[in-house]
Amino acid sequence: MKQGLILFRSALVVIVFASMALWGCSSQKPVVKAETQVKEGYSRASEFYQKEEYEKAAAELEPLLFSSRATALEDDVLFLLADSYFQSEQYLLSSDMYDRLLQQVPRSPFREQAGFMLAQSYEKLSPVYELDQEYTRKAIESYSLWLGEYGTRDSAAVSRDLDTYRELLKINPDNASYRERFEGFSREMKRQGSITHATKAIPVLYDKLAASAYSVARQYVVLKKYKAAGISFDEVVSRYSQTPWYRKALVGRIEVLVKRGKWFEARTAMDQFLQKYPESLEEMKGLREEILRNFSNS
Repeated sequence: MKQGLILFRSALVVIVFASMALWGCSSQKPVVKAETQVKEGYSRASEFYQKEEYEKAAAELEPLLFSSRATALEDDVLFLLADSYFQSEQYLLSSDMYDRLLQQVPRSPFREQAGFMLAQSYEKLSPVYELDQEYTRKAIESYSLWLGEYGTRDSAAVSRDLDTYRELLKINPDNASYRERFEGFSREMKRQGSITHATKAIPVLYDKLAASAYSVARQYVVLKKYKAAGISFDEVVSRYSQTPWYRKALVGRIEVLVKRGKWFEARTAMDQFLQKYPESLEEMKGLREEILRNFSNS
C-alpha cells in the first residue's frame, strides 16, 4: 500500500514538472493570482505539517511545484515538500526534492539544511550490505560534501567564540558587529549536532561497502571462481583498509592464492600479513606450513 502511494506520488511529481513547457506557452493567468494561490496552498500545507499530518502537507504542496517557480516561495515549497516526504518516510521522494532545491535555488537559506537532509535521505535508502549499494555511496558523497562546506570547526572552538561574544554583548549590547558575530556562532553551534551525525555516519557507511565487497568475494569462493574472488579481496584491501574487513580480506586473498597453486604470491602475501599482524602467527601456522612446503617443491 505504502509502496503504491510512493509510486503514485513519484508519477505525480513527474507529471507536474513535465507540464511546465505546456503551461509556459498557454497560461494566461495573472501572475498575482498564481502567487496568491501559492501563498494559500503553502499556508495550508504548513498547518498540516505543524500538526504532523505530513502526507496531507505533501498533497497540498505537490500541485505548487510549477506555480511556485521563480517566486519568493519557490525554495519554501520545495523544502517543506521534501521535509514532508522525509517525515513520512518517503525517502526516495525527499531526496529528489532536496536535490531539486539545491539545483534550482542554489543561494537559498535552506541550502545548508537541505544538503544535510539529502545525505540523510540517501542514508535511509542505504540497504543491507547484500544488496546494491548505490545509495550508500551517494550518502557518503553527500555527507562528505556537506562536511567540506560546513564542518570546518570543532564544537569546543565554536563554544569558546560564542561565550566570548556573549560576554562582549553584556558589556556593549548595542554593538551591531558583536550581535552579528554572536548570531553567527549561535548558528554554527546548532550545526554541531549535524556535524557529529555526519562524522559518525560515514565510517558506518564505508563499513557497509566493505562488507558488500567482501561478501561478493566469498560468493566467488563458494562458486570456486578463485581468480574473481582474489580480485574482490584485493578491492577490499585497497579501498577499505580502515574497516574490520581489511584483515579478513588479506586472509581471504592468501587462501585463494593457495587454491590456485600460486605459491610464490601466496608466500609473499603471507609474509606481508604476518609483518602487519605478528600476533596471528599461531592462527596462520597450518596455512603457512602448507605454503612453505609447496613453495620449496615448486
